[in-house]
Amino acid sequence: MPALTRAEAVERRRLLNVRSSTVELDLTQGDEVFGSVTVIRFACTAPGASSFVDVKPRTLLRAVLNGQQLDPSALDDGRLPLDGLAAENELLVEAEMAYSRTGEGMHRFVDPADGEAYVYSQAFLDDGPRFFAGFDQPDLKAAYQVSVTAPEEWTVVGNSLAVRQEGGRWVFAPTPAISSYLVAVVAGPLHSVVSEHDGIPLGLHCRRSLADHLETDAEEILEITRRSFDHYHRVFDQRFPFDSYDQCFVPEFNAGAMENPGCVTFRDEFVFRSAVTSTQREERAMVVAHEMAHMWFGDLVTMRWWDDLWLNESFAEYLAYEVVSASTRFTGAWTGYAAGRKSWGCEADQRPSTHPVAPEAVEDTAQALQNFDGISYSKGASALRQLVAWLGEEAFYKGVNAHFAKHAYGNAALADLLEALGAASGRDVDSWAERWLRTSGMDTLRVDEGRLLQTSADGELRPHLITAAAYERSPVGQLVLRGRRSYDLAAEPEHPFEQPAPGEPDLLLLNDTDLGFVKIRFDERSWQTVRESLGAIPEELARAVLWNAARDLVRDGELSPVEYLELVAAQLPGEESVHLVQSVLGFARHTVVDEYLTPDQRPAGLALLAEVGRDLIRRTEGGPDESGLRLVAVRALTSASSTPAELAVLQSWREEGGVPGGPQLDPELSWALLLRLCVLGAAGEDEIAAELTRDPSATGQEGAARCRAALPDPAAKEAAWTALFESDLSNYLVAATAQGFWQADQAELLGDRPQRYFAAVVAAAERRGPALGRVLGHHGFPAYAATEATVAAAEECLARTDLTAALRRALADRLDDLRRAVAARAAAGTAA
Repeated sequence: MPALTRAEAVERRRLLNVRSSTVELDLTQGDEVFGSVTVIRFACTAPGASSFVDVKPRTLLRAVLNGQQLDPSALDDGRLPLDGLAAENELLVEAEMAYSRTGEGMHRFVDPADGEAYVYSQAFLDDGPRFFAGFDQPDLKAAYQVSVTAPEEWTVVGNSLAVRQEGGRWVFAPTPAISSYLVAVVAGPLHSVVSEHDGIPLGLHCRRSLADHLETDAEEILEITRRSFDHYHRVFDQRFPFDSYDQCFVPEFNAGAMENPGCVTFRDEFVFRSAVTSTQREERAMVVAHEMAHMWFGDLVTMRWWDDLWLNESFAEYLAYEVVSASTRFTGAWTGYAAGRKSWGCEADQRPSTHPVAPEAVEDTAQALQNFDGISYSKGASALRQLVAWLGEEAFYKGVNAHFAKHAYGNAALADLLEALGAASGRDVDSWAERWLRTSGMDTLRVDEGRLLQTSADGELRPHLITAAAYERSPVGQLVLRGRRSYDLAAEPEHPFEQPAPGEPDLLLLNDTDLGFVKIRFDERSWQTVRESLGAIPEELARAVLWNAARDLVRDGELSPVEYLELVAAQLPGEESVHLVQSVLGFARHTVVDEYLTPDQRPAGLALLAEVGRDLIRRTEGGPDESGLRLVAVRALTSASSTPAELAVLQSWREEGGVPGGPQLDPELSWALLLRLCVLGAAGEDEIAAELTRDPSATGQEGAARCRAALPDPAAKEAAWTALFESDLSNYLVAATAQGFWQADQAELLGDRPQRYFAAVVAAAERRGPALGRVLGHHGFPAYAATEATVAAAEECLARTDLTAALRRALADRLDDLRRAVAARAAAGTAA
């Protein structure tokens, strides 16, 4: 199906006004297909004009427009022409639709744990026509009435409250006006937990094999849900605008979650089967609050077109962290953002594929799909933190509420929100938006001879509200905060700079409270203090800012990978923050050791990280691991183990069923241990089969695929290659296979496959579509092969004109990362 262009959407919206849509689905027709009947009632402002409806069936059975049969053969690439429209029209479309295995449209999943089948829909961004006919663009909203016929033993959940009738038929109440991409259905022999809060019916749903795990976590999830509702009802004048709120945890979901009104879908990894850290629980809370924010930003008021995606995602991202930090037990959520999530936006904004938070033109839906990235989410949230700090919370929410009141159940654009915020605050919000939302790239701040210097790669500077702190060493070696000041920086290259405290500090830390979306650099004295005493800084958030600065330095080639690892070895073992230990060790292991170090340096890098893991394990002995710090340390040691002695320790943990002093082996840790042993040839197919017998779940199937692809055996690698590029595996199994396949420890065995990858991935993405293309472009990319040969192969591939948009974006981003890794290795060789 061709991508819908903005021009086509504008023209169709000029012509059409959708009154209502009824959708009837029959899920009883077998394992491959299901029935779909859609009736759309709509007006046309220019009787006699032509338009088209979007529908992507396996077989179009019939289409009837105003009583006249349309020719099914007229369907062309997902578009059915509608000619000679009347002032008022009724269109019936009956089709046989195909189930998906890629998470697009109506996805069907058979649980290997018990053989039960489940289906769920994903209509976003342009996948709604895979299960019903519609005018598939955000600004043609309609009231939807959905009915579903399903097997008698199934439960069906949708956007509104349902009446269950005889024969497995479920009839849902008509929705308020919503966009087509928000229509949702989840069905199967679901396990459900129901509740109520503030007059709103609540439901949690998952597949039966996860029932015990959902029951364990249900009260925590419901408590986050209740607190989030209470927070939003405090700050928004408009109450929750739908009749019920179901949260469905579904398998093989491509995104983290989807904000379908009244029927939010989450990837079911959020129903924890194994031990998790406090940061993982915090992340789940954030996603719950994020999707709820969309009930207002995105569902109640929806962008007119995809160039205003930030009106959905940036606001939901910002509000989620605000809600979680202010209204739940996860009071350090903004530190979690600084330590982890923020780097997603920072790194995306420094790639060639960067774009403004609110681009002025998104030409079609294929381009729009690529903008669901760290800029629209993470950078957008940071921009909103700046805006709220500048306007003040009272003026911000006054403007937001005026915006909701004016555009409820309709559509709006950036200009509409800016008008409301400007009227509420009396500030020139348009000029702020031009600087922050219409430009791309990050600013860098440094202090030199009493001036604060502000630069950016493209010369476009943004205004910033930041703080800066001055620290001095205490007699016992701690760093003591001497003073903190706030700075309001105009978008100018130089600013007079007054120190936060008198005298010259041992450490001057710009942006110490992480309010700004900036990179920072250090004077010589401050950097020496960081190297010697980063872990001695009392504020967790300030330490997060420093670790992020070190990350920027090594990515930008201003700090060698070896020096970065030395900083990790010196400053991380005493760290108490799970946020920081998890983030730093993840970057150190997967980016620095596997990609930035030369092959000769890599064994020493692994040994250093293994020792950090052992230090953390020793430090956490003898007490409860409520935060999960010990679990993070065990995971880190497992991933970095490489010597015979270290592998023997992993084997002993498997044999004894756990780590002495905890944690015990659960499915996730068991598979992680086995994966590392398989990579290094210390375990094989017998151990994989035995582990799969113990854990025959979907996650177990993924673990087995990952381990089999990781075996250092030519036949195993060839089988994995075929599975990646020639099979019809689900996206999750493809991702797991890719994660196992590329191993820096096996560079010689993998041979020239990094160069062969580029031809194979183009063919696979073309055959299986954008979702699979993104998986293969990200997880499938041979990032460990940081050589000029791989760069050349990637550049040659990107020069092709036949790449799908999703694959092109994924490869372009990974190529930028690869070039940084090649530069780091080249610098190491020059230094040697």
